[in-house]
Amino acid sequence: MHPDDQVCLCFRVTLRKIRTYLRTEDPPVATLVSECLGAGTGCGWCVPFLKHLHAEHQAGRTPDLKISPQRYAEARTGFHASGERDPDAVRDAGVESDPESPGTDTP
Repeated sequence: MHPDDQVCLCFRVTLRKIRTYLRTEDPPVATLVSECLGAGTGCGWCVPFLKHLHAEHQAGRTPDLKISPQRYAEARTGFHASGERDPDAVRDAGVESDPESPGTDTP
């Protein structure tokens, strides 16, 4: 994704804003991204992606999603229709772990 592409489509939170927040605040848990920016508190589509971005930051890497904004938005539309995330879209974004696994920090 380009830094100005939206990760949270409900509240129009961009990748750049999330990166800046992660860099300046260094939150210990992913839920603080939602608490402070509002991302992930609408439809919930972006929650696993926010977790991924936080994990990338914690690992010392530049947080990124390796998916086109068009593919990301299309997958979100499918999520709204079915209530399930397209595993291919999650994988395309570079999110490797199960975003809904028990015991994970959910924004």
